[in-house]
Amino acid sequence: MCGNRVEELESRVKELEASVEGLTDELVECKVRLRELENAVDEDIGFTPDEPVDSSESPDEVEADRTKTEATEEDDSTESGPGDIIIA
Repeated sequence: MCGNRVEELESRVKELEASVEGLTDELVECKVRLRELENAVDEDIGFTPDEPVDSSESPDEVEADRTKTEATEEDDSTESGPGDIIIA
């Protein structure tokens, strides 16, 4: 009886692994299609990015980098007087 349970569990694991693999493939395809649609819309409205996007980075990584840059620029925009100490 115990051997039968192990076989059932192994079968279930294989089914779940196949499901995960299929869903992962589908997610990748959706991301590619979404990126293509975003690029098409950007071209339609005449939007051109300020910086070329490295295709190896995900859009979330690019956005995170852009947010960090904007935060740094905001920090740099503060005025400093002659007595201020600036630490870089």
